[in-house]
Amino acid sequence: MIDFATRRNMMVDTQVRPSDVTKFPIIEAMLSVPREDFVPSAQREAAYMGENLDLGQGRVLLEPRTLAKMLDVLAITNRELVMDVGGGMGYSTAVIAHMAEAVVAVEEDEAMAHEAQEALMAAGADNAVVHVGPLVEGAQQHGPYDVIILQGGVQQVPAPLLEQLKEDGRIAALFMDGELGEVRVGRKRGADISWRMAFNAAAPVLPGFGREVAFEF
Repeated sequence: MIDFATRRNMMVDTQVRPSDVTKFPIIEAMLSVPREDFVPSAQREAAYMGENLDLGQGRVLLEPRTLAKMLDVLAITNRELVMDVGGGMGYSTAVIAHMAEAVVAVEEDEAMAHEAQEALMAAGADNAVVHVGPLVEGAQQHGPYDVIILQGGVQQVPAPLLEQLKEDGRIAALFMDGELGEVRVGRKRGADISWRMAFNAAAPVLPGFGREVAFEF
């Protein structure tokens, strides 16, 4: 029998805290959410590894360090509504649910969305909902949002997502350029987003978030 609780504590002590993430809400959430319940059954034993975890379909569950540092720079409060784009099987959504007033996960893979909803219900995350639809379109009917976080790499952030962010709202995205990317945090000011670099990380680019190729004749 695998002692997942011990592995969860080790994940926080060896991957999260050493990355200068010490805010209590993040630590408490990552200690509380059973990560092994939000991954494919064949991946349960690897749930607490310090690397991106393959979910299939070219998608990954971000490594604990990356997610924790994104949450750290976003500084989500319990009065905020969050959109979790590319929530996969629901782990990031469950963690955010411990910190926010409510969270809307957007997932376009119907099988993942179904498993996410079941896992979130089992975890008692009654302030979380899974919206099934294209990641690039977000979930406008539930917004606008105080915070948006993207669970994968991007080369560009589609305008429809930025439009769903409240004035002075924050967004975190992992901009990929080759093998390595950088997480940037943006703040909305009118029609503009002011971005700043936060830290380096890497992940596959989410479907629909690649850079548009311009053809020349």
